[in-house]
Amino acid sequence: MFIPLHDDTPLSVIRFQWVTGAIILVNTALFLTTGAFTDDVVLATIATGYGVIPGELTHALESSYNPIPEPLTLLTYMFLHAGWMHLISNMLFLWVFADNIEDAFGHAAFLILYLLCGVAGALTHTLILPESPAPLIGASGAVSGILASYMLLYPRARIWILFLMRIPLRISAIYVLGGWFLLQVVSLFLTSEDGAEVAWWAHIGGFAAGLLLTMLFRSRLLIRRPG
Repeated sequence: MFIPLHDDTPLSVIRFQWVTGAIILVNTALFLTTGAFTDDVVLATIATGYGVIPGELTHALESSYNPIPEPLTLLTYMFLHAGWMHLISNMLFLWVFADNIEDAFGHAAFLILYLLCGVAGALTHTLILPESPAPLIGASGAVSGILASYMLLYPRARIWILFLMRIPLRISAIYVLGGWFLLQVVSLFLTSEDGAEVAWWAHIGGFAAGLLLTMLFRSRLLIRRPG
């Protein structure tokens, strides 16, 4: 529905978002070097081996291809993507919003927050669909948690977006990200389980984790609040 372009919240503690940049580089490098973007068979193999398969995680299904212990896929899945648009969308949202969260939490704590939100997203997806044989891949759960953290810490920050992919608007973060979350919930009920290609529950679970973790540590964060 919209593309984020830029926010008006400068960094106040760190000089550069090194962890955010590293996450983007790792995701992009894995996408380019594994051959997943050129061969559907390779993509299916990677997704099956390193993505989260709820049925295998809950032991409801037999594992057909298991190069790593299934619990480790809760980490590896969030660094894999199914296509260019999947990758670009996640990395663009991360680039626009994650720098200030890394600034607020610090480099190490930001990485922990990111990974925990990703794990929470996958576990939520698995809880709702415990017997699903479809592999879950993508950074969306982790990125959703970062969006939730940004909405809580910088609700009045002004965000430039392309609404409907063509109309430039400058809107407060609370409306941009609150609207984004509402869209995830609405999409959940408008999409049938069998035909769903987007793991809406992973988005919702990651977002909820981001809110909870940020609220727990909010008093300890050194942040600059936009005026």
